[in-house]
Amino acid sequence: MRRFLWMVFMAALLGLPLNGPVRAADAMSALVLAAPRSAGVGKAFLVRLTSDRPLAAVSVRWQGREVAPSVSVWNGHHVALAMLGTDVLTERPGKEELVVTASVDGRERTLRRTVRITPEDYPKQELTLPEKMVTPPKDVHARIAAEGEQTSAAKRTVSAVRQWHLPLERPVDGVVLSVYGSQRILNGKPRNPHRGLDFRSAKGNPVRCVDDGRVILVGDHYYAGNSVYVDHGNGVVSMYFHLSESTVKVGDAVRRGQTIGLTGMTGRATGPHLHFSLSVQGDLVDPAPLFRDSADSLLQ
Repeated sequence: MRRFLWMVFMAALLGLPLNGPVRAADAMSALVLAAPRSAGVGKAFLVRLTSDRPLAAVSVRWQGREVAPSVSVWNGHHVALAMLGTDVLTERPGKEELVVTASVDGRERTLRRTVRITPEDYPKQELTLPEKMVTPPKDVHARIAAEGEQTSAAKRTVSAVRQWHLPLERPVDGVVLSVYGSQRILNGKPRNPHRGLDFRSAKGNPVRCVDDGRVILVGDHYYAGNSVYVDHGNGVVSMYFHLSESTVKVGDAVRRGQTIGLTGMTGRATGPHLHFSLSVQGDLVDPAPLFRDSADSLLQ
């Protein structure tokens, strides 16, 4: 009798059905979802699923997209960790549903969480640039469109193995000149918000890769100049713009801290600096917290 009452208690605790027999493996296997209740517009956050039993077919659905995070074993627990976020260009405050499914002991389980998207107070920034960089001439429109398709595909890359670990390594040592989310006023005309960080860095300084990964795109682009895109797995892609030169090629495996290029001012730039962006499931998020915060802090 005592064993039966204990199994009923565990079933209620874990959300297992009570209208049929309760299997001991189900009752005793905890499946715990950790995710924040709220996240600011433009901010990244983490989702962690933990079980004392092997996890299979883990899926995280967020804003119409789906990612299958890698599963690792830590201290006897099976852990799936995914990075998600919102983009200051497209996101508005409100509520979004997070849905996580996984198979445990051959049985599919689903957990849901409502995440409140909260407003952020981003600054304004006025810049003066050559007019052709603000309003490009017609003869480069086709080039810009082709580059946009290529870079959009790179930003949406989702590979199976997670190689990123927090906090990320800073790509250069310089201070931040322009923050993520700032409303750009170019030659007096409102433009899209800044979706990355601009670091002060003299021309020719080495630019470091923020974590292990694989180079998926190297190019000379109209706006971004010489650029490198690195896939870090599970939907996380880092981008390095305005380089004077790149020192890697597509397909290269790169390590955290490895030099992948040199600072420059190619493309739309008023002086030497590094523009760094981070794509998370195709959304460009604020990278700044990811250089200082641990994984645990982004689960809260």
